Formats: sequence, structure tokens, C-alpha cells
Amino acid sequence: MGLNPFRRGVNQALAAMPGVRAVRRPVTPGSTEQFTLYYVRSGPLTAHPVVIIPGGPGVASIHHYHAMRRRAADLGLDVVMVEHRGVGMSRHDDSGADLPPEAMTVEQVIDDIVAVLDDLGVDTAVLYGTSYGSYLAAGTGVRHPHRVRAMILDSPVLSADDLEAMRTALRGLLLGGAVPGAETVAPKVRRLLDAGLLSSSAAEVAAYAYSYGGVALLNRLLDLLLTGHTLLWRAMIAISKLTLRPVPYHNEVDLVGRIAFRELDYAGEPDGLPLDPAAALLAMAEQIPGRRPEFEGEPYDLVTELPRFDWPTVVISGGRDLTTPPPVAERIAGLVPDAQLVSLPTAAHSALDTREVAALRITKTVVRGRAAELPARSAELDALPANPSMRMLVGLLGAAAAVEAALPASRRAPGPIA
Repeated sequence: MGLNPFRRGVNQALAAMPGVRAVRRPVTPGSTEQFTLYYVRSGPLTAHPVVIIPGGPGVASIHHYHAMRRRAADLGLDVVMVEHRGVGMSRHDDSGADLPPEAMTVEQVIDDIVAVLDDLGVDTAVLYGTSYGSYLAAGTGVRHPHRVRAMILDSPVLSADDLEAMRTALRGLLLGGAVPGAETVAPKVRRLLDAGLLSSSAAEVAAYAYSYGGVALLNRLLDLLLTGHTLLWRAMIAISKLTLRPVPYHNEVDLVGRIAFRELDYAGEPDGLPLDPAAALLAMAEQIPGRRPEFEGEPYDLVTELPRFDWPTVVISGGRDLTTPPPVAERIAGLVPDAQLVSLPTAAHSALDTREVAALRITKTVVRGRAAELPARSAELDALPANPSMRMLVGLLGAAAAVEAALPASRRAPGPIA
């Protein structure tokens, strides 16, 4: 079959980048058929590198985080990133065909991470996992505790029950005004729900607006809807749907997304009530070829396993994170002995992707063996700038909201914004 010319060319270019290496891995456990798993190492070589594991499943490493690794190297960090099987450079078998569904399990991904450490001759590493990557980091600790020097769990996942925490956080914000300063949000949302204007897609956009721009931006967008201005909302919903589509070498959920549903039960069961985040999570399943995989069970019981972790552990939690909300991070920090909880009150989900400066400073502190200092520095770390892309996004949304507010309201017939 062979790779198509586009992917062949990109693979060759990326493979030629400094620090990119490959290791042969079985397609499935015990199989004689193998594929090439790629990884990259950057920065000054040390005895205990930082293995950074992105979220997803589906987020690529080698190309997607190239600039981040350069900045990490400037801080003196020795970083290793593994291209997740089924994604980017590690997507195909030797014939050029996509890896099969049975190749996609959490345990095989963890085995890949350990195989990379073996290939590098590294005995122990600092594991930094964000979102889904935190589950892989913790799973590595469960399966291979002797390979962990320290651990950073950023916006962490605990179990399939996290969906209830998401529901509570989202509805607490939009329906209960539970967030300080959000007292005006709930009455507006209830008016929109009563008018049939707030679909599940619109609720997802509202959650993102709050996560990135806080209550002020959320209120501005809700005011647009209440005055009949729907253009910006419709554009944001369309863009959010586009972000679910696979982008080669950046985010390719189509092959690996089955892990999210079969092993981690990302979507759970919709509860039939308004503003259910399960509806948005189910949209991810539409990118998986064939029928959505049924939930079979989690590979690990982290509630039981985390108390056995005996290495320095830092848990990072964004105060505006509605994906893995603060109560999940707080519970994890309470389960891991002597874990350090670093709360960033104005941060969204995944410090690695939205607050990189803070994420790398936290990592540097952990590498230096000074993790215990971090909780006292939460305010200082939270005050560090968000990623430029996040600042630009919030600025553009604010400007677009101001422009649309000055325009005549939509003449569309009333109905859900979808």
C-alpha cells in the first residue's frame, strides 16, 4: 500500500529533525508484526529526562510541540516526547496501512513509553502528563514504579466518574452562579434555556469562553444572545466542530479515540438534563470509523493505586478548568502521599497547552528537587502570561463581540444556536 506522498514527505522531514529517533514495537502484544514508533529528545542530556505526555488521545508530539521543546531546552530541560501509536509519525505499519483497532490500548501505549526509556538507556525519568496524558503517566507509575523519579499531573484524569465532576462544574457555573463573580450568569442562561436558544453546542462554547476569558467574556457573549445577536456564537460553534476533525501530525483522534471510549468512558451516558457535557464528548466519537466502542472498563483503579506512589508528585489544577475540574485534581492530590497541589485560579485546562511558561517553571522546579516550594508560589505562577495564542483568542473574541453588539440583531427565527 505505502504512505501517500504527503505523509511520506512529512515523515521524512520530521525524521531528519535533530533528536528524532525510532524504536521498533509490536503492533499488538506478542505479535511478530512490528511498526516504527518515533520519539524525540531535546535539550541538554541528563540522567533523568522529563517525559512529557500530551492529552487526547490523539494529540501528536514531535511536530506539534516543536516550539515548546525549544523553549524547554532554553531553560535547561532535557525533554523526551513519544509519538503516540496511531498518531502522526507512529500511525502506520510497515506496509503503510493504519495500525489496527486492537493496537490501541492504554497498556500498549505505556509499554511504548517504557520501551523508549529502554532505548535511551534511562533508568528513571520525571513524568509530566497533561489531561489524558496524566492517566498514562499514572499508569506508568502503576505498572513500572521503579522507572519514575518524580511526576507532574497537569489537569489530571482520575476515572470514568470524572464526568460527574464535569457536569457539576459546568452546571454550577451556568445554572448556579457558583463561581465568584458569576452571579449574573445563571439568570441569563436560564432565560436562554427557557427561550430554547442554548443548545449543547452553545453550552460547550460558553464553557470555553469562561475557561479562556473568565466571567467577563462569558457575560459579554451571553448578552449578545439575549439581544438577538447570534453571528459570533454560530461562528464559534462551527470552529469548535472543525477542531474535532483530524489534522495530520497535530491531532489525529480517528484511530486512537477508541481508547477514550472503550477504556476511559469519556462520554458516559447522557443524563437527559440541560447543559450535559456528555453531548460534546460524544461528538468526538463521530471521528472514529465504524461504531462507537462500548465502554469495557478502566485499565487501572487509580483510587486504589495512587496512595502507593512514593515519589515526589505535583498536581496542577486550573481554576477555570471545566474539563477536569479542580475537585478532581484536589482528590488526586489527597490520594497521593505528600503530593503538592498547585492551583492556578485563572488558568484553563492543561497548563502545558494554555500556560506553558508556568508549566515549564513548575517542571524546572520539580527537576531541581524543590517541588515542596510550589504550592506557596501558586499566585506567582498564575500571574505568568498565558500562551500568546490564548491571549490573541481572548482579544479577538472581545473585539468581535463589541463589533457585533453594534450591528443590528439577527433576523433569524428563534431556535437553538447549533
